[in-house]
Amino acid sequence: MLPIEQFPVLVVAISLLSAITILLAGVINKKSCFFISLATITFQFILSIFILRHVLTVGTIHYWLGGWRPPWGIEYVVDTLNAYVLIIILFLSLLAAIYSKRSVEHEIEARKLPTFYTLFQILVTGLAGVVVTGDMFNLYVFLEIASLAGYALIAAAGGRALRASYNYLILGALGVCFFLLGIGFLYSVTGTLNMADLRILLPALYGNKAVQAAFVFFFIGLGIKSAFFPLHTWQPDAYTYAPSAISVIISTAMAKASIYALIRVIFSVFTVDFITLFPIFDIISWVAAIAMIFGSILAIAQFDLKRMLAYSSIANIGYIMLGVGLSTSTTLGLTPALMHILNHALMKGCLFMAACAFIYKADLRDIRDLVGLARKMPYTCFAFLLAALSMIGFPPSVGFVTKLYLILAALDAGKYIFVAVIFFSTLLMIVYFWHVIEIMYIRTEEKGEKEISVTEVPMSMFIPGLVLAFLCFIVGIIWLIGTPLPIMDAINSGLGLGVVVP
Repeated sequence: MLPIEQFPVLVVAISLLSAITILLAGVINKKSCFFISLATITFQFILSIFILRHVLTVGTIHYWLGGWRPPWGIEYVVDTLNAYVLIIILFLSLLAAIYSKRSVEHEIEARKLPTFYTLFQILVTGLAGVVVTGDMFNLYVFLEIASLAGYALIAAAGGRALRASYNYLILGALGVCFFLLGIGFLYSVTGTLNMADLRILLPALYGNKAVQAAFVFFFIGLGIKSAFFPLHTWQPDAYTYAPSAISVIISTAMAKASIYALIRVIFSVFTVDFITLFPIFDIISWVAAIAMIFGSILAIAQFDLKRMLAYSSIANIGYIMLGVGLSTSTTLGLTPALMHILNHALMKGCLFMAACAFIYKADLRDIRDLVGLARKMPYTCFAFLLAALSMIGFPPSVGFVTKLYLILAALDAGKYIFVAVIFFSTLLMIVYFWHVIEIMYIRTEEKGEKEISVTEVPMSMFIPGLVLAFLCFIVGIIWLIGTPLPIMDAINSGLGLGVVVP
């Protein structure tokens, strides 16, 4: 049996080999593409569970590619933070893969299936690589791999998706250019790109203008990738017009990988000592607060359900970044932000699965056309209901836990204005989610109005949504019990957080 220390490189290498296999197998049997991808991601997810268990019981995993000692070679490093994020990404990728079977057959031409699943597997490869690498340039490479696959997968739907993909390509290219400039600046003053080496060498160079500029470039580049307001302009169209399975994975796994990369660069490369030299986190907190309000207000104005959920995601990225902004001012550290990385993935994955199911059955995109739909698609609408209640913050859901911990963090930091922002954002969420729930569950067709005849979606589409819907409450209860909090403590300790910085 292979030692667990080799599992991080296997998570990436097996996925890349699988992408090649899918392309070749598709020539012989197109239907095999789905099963190869599903088996690969399942295996990756199992590996990620073993990795997390090893990290929690033994310690951080270090793997030197080719046996080259860093900084001369590339190093994969897995600690509690990226082991936690890796499980989230692969779990959501697995459910998106299951969901994709029928939806992709419906939306993509049969001859394009091998290409679609090859790109899908390359996307998963890139996301896994982003999480496990301990090298800045390698992080850039995997970001590009995931992004290029994402651009192509969004465009696969054709029509308006082509323009959405092009806009994403342009802004994504700007994002990686900023990131690459940051890498160049750091290398010019340190001579290394290994994250652990940079953490040691940078403190003596905090006053260097190139180092400060590098931080700004990293933040802008990864801010674009994670759709952090006001760098989010590519996101609404991409989420709205992408194929169903891709809407699910880019709104959950892909978004969370970008946020992870930002957190990793801020806390593991530049460290808390650099951040506290400047009012960086005050700015982040205020921009995040604006994002929470801005995203929710624009969500209210939408009639397209997927577009409404896209703007809701902008608000929820604001929740995560508010947690980041408050992290050095509270003993909770990054706990609220890390919680919401998982919580938002569960909620938004479920909501997009439901929204795409409505499109699959009867091309129902407009919220106003969902009248009485709960009586025709009860399981899918019930999943949407649970996830929407969780997003609003109905106890004991994951959304409630996020808001509770963010409020506690704001109170602990003495920044009471953000408590008011959280409550106001919640009220706005009630408005736009209740509007959808009321149409689906309460409103009935008027006389003379054409009734839409639909039935429930196939099991492979509504079961992943129901799983996520129930997890929205099960995980919320687990958070409240406090079982996973030792993981949060380990992450905060590793990043130098959990103690208020004066």
